[in-house]
Amino acid sequence: MKKQFNRMRQLANQTVGRAEKTEVLSEDLLQVEKRLELVKQVSHSTHKKLTACLQGQQGAEADKRSKKLPLTTLAQCLMEGSAILGDDTLLGKMLKLCGETEDKLAQELIHFELQVERDVIEPLFLLAEVEIPNIQKQRKHLAKLVLDMDSSRTRTSSQLTCTVLWPKKLTMQTTSKR
Repeated sequence: MKKQFNRMRQLANQTVGRAEKTEVLSEDLLQVEKRLELVKQVSHSTHKKLTACLQGQQGAEADKRSKKLPLTTLAQCLMEGSAILGDDTLLGKMLKLCGETEDKLAQELIHFELQVERDVIEPLFLLAEVEIPNIQKQRKHLAKLVLDMDSSRTRTSSQLTCTVLWPKKLTMQTTSKR
């Protein structure tokens, strides 16, 4: 409680201009800190938009994604049509070739989405939801510690001033407390 009171008193004195405020961060770091919130917003919105663009289910295995893709459904339909018509007809051969091609396209799309998820979406999520809040938390903690340091420095300097102005009185008070 006393520490919080000292922090608030120091903050008030710094605001009014009676106390010296220690600057811990350089100008470059202050500019980076200002941009930090913007980076968080951009990475969060980009994460949302990229997740919405994925055609398969996010986080699901490749087999589950494959069943949900329209390309896979189309490939199965073409292959079934090919089986019905048979390989001896031109249309049957074409449907079989198109079905195989659609299936390969579906597999490539699944592979691409898994890679985007692993290489882009997950790091963006970690940046927006873990790393930046951690940086902001550490910055707040640093601000508290700086306030504590300034408060301690102010109290120490005021005690030294009292000792210089009234050395006998302070010595008598100190000895009487023992």
